[in-house]
Amino acid sequence: MTDPSQRPAPSAQRTGPMSPAYRVVTIALLLLTTMIAFEAMAVSTAMPRAAEELDAIGGYGLAFSSMMTAMLLGIVAAGIWADRSGPLPALYAGQGLFALGTIGCLLAPSWGMLIGGRVVTGVGAGLVIVSEFVAIGRVFPTTLRPRVFSWLSAAWVIPSVVGAPVAGWLTTVASWRWVFGVVVVPAVVASGLVFARREAIGVPAPTEQAATAVELADHRRTARLGTVVALSAGLVQLAIHEREGGSQSPGAASSLGLVLTLALVGVVGLVWATPRLLPPGTLVARRGLPSVIASRALFNGSFMATVTFLPLMLVQRWDLSLTMAGAVLATGSLGWSTGSWLQGRVRSGGLARRVQLVWGGAVVLTAGTLILILAVVTQASAWVFAASIAVCGLAMGAGSTTLSVLVLDLTSAHEHGRASAALQLSDVLGSVVGIGAATAIFAGGDHSGRAVYLAIYALLAVIAAAAVVTGLRCMPSHSPAAVASASRTP
Repeated sequence: MTDPSQRPAPSAQRTGPMSPAYRVVTIALLLLTTMIAFEAMAVSTAMPRAAEELDAIGGYGLAFSSMMTAMLLGIVAAGIWADRSGPLPALYAGQGLFALGTIGCLLAPSWGMLIGGRVVTGVGAGLVIVSEFVAIGRVFPTTLRPRVFSWLSAAWVIPSVVGAPVAGWLTTVASWRWVFGVVVVPAVVASGLVFARREAIGVPAPTEQAATAVELADHRRTARLGTVVALSAGLVQLAIHEREGGSQSPGAASSLGLVLTLALVGVVGLVWATPRLLPPGTLVARRGLPSVIASRALFNGSFMATVTFLPLMLVQRWDLSLTMAGAVLATGSLGWSTGSWLQGRVRSGGLARRVQLVWGGAVVLTAGTLILILAVVTQASAWVFAASIAVCGLAMGAGSTTLSVLVLDLTSAHEHGRASAALQLSDVLGSVVGIGAATAIFAGGDHSGRAVYLAIYALLAVIAAAAVVTGLRCMPSHSPAAVASASRTP
């Protein structure tokens, strides 16, 4: 599609994202992003209490992996929907599903209902995320987009820093349910703002062309494969839930045969569909872009699973308050911000320096996870855990953020869209696999001791160490033309 940024626009040099022409849309986008970030991560400090109250500690990780999986489904659906009808329909649907899902979590009488609410929330979040990107392309001129994206990045980080302890405090003084309820009003406000600027968001630029038949066919194929991946990942998570015994009603289908069948079908679906959505060679860490995509999945798999189970461990085994557990978690976001700032200051050394940041970040991530293991073994104070998660966050900010830059550096301009989509897919899949594997270990272990957490973090340290290997292979060994050719997904 032709870049709509060529439309006449108010002088970008004399205006900004908060100027009258763009203010309402900017506020709406920031509100939407903040709500999604809060629901995705800040609620982690409320989940231990929710799992205890609903008698579902064993299925704790499903509250996170289920939302991530559903988010993948929303991302896939939004891509083709936005190309066919513009961003508004998907944006409206995403906002509605997001609000409906959070209300479902607020009122959930059982863990199964809460997971259902998280699934609906995740689909809505996926629809919104993609629609936001399309809306930014339609509303803002090229010169303003970097500032808008930087503000959206801050809208992701701030809820993790501030939201985690706030969610813990709110759970302590009121109820974990209100951690979900607080986003309903901002969701309604954001919907009103989007509706008020529906013409600016929904009307294509004069130079924008409709997607060709070939593009639509390609998008439909991607949507089908993405749906298979999302549903397959869901089947694997359902198998974990059934194996743990989360379905406790008489006659529930929790036999070993059903569990194995669900897991087998899910794994087969993932093995068949995932390689078709990623650059060729991703699963074997081929040099260049495939290793960049693989590294991103490994980074996310290790870190997201770490921050998912850390609050539960601190509350259950270290007797920390939910507010204090949230404060510990917030140090990871501060580390991430610092690492991202540091990598942004690297302006020399070219591609080689960027690759060094990736594998170096993976080394730091491995070290941070090992410090976490040592803290569990020695029963260290909460501040040691805070330091370890800050180190992990620093690694994510430096290494994972650099991978976003490498994706653009290793692909030609007309392939940026596909490569970015592959990167988003690896983000979500890495998180789902990491959290899912940790959940499987936790479901089969003794929840009353430290051994199950040691097993989880040992696995996550191995995943982080694998990112060192793939990080070293991010440097392509081909000519620029070959690099561009290797970046093409089937």
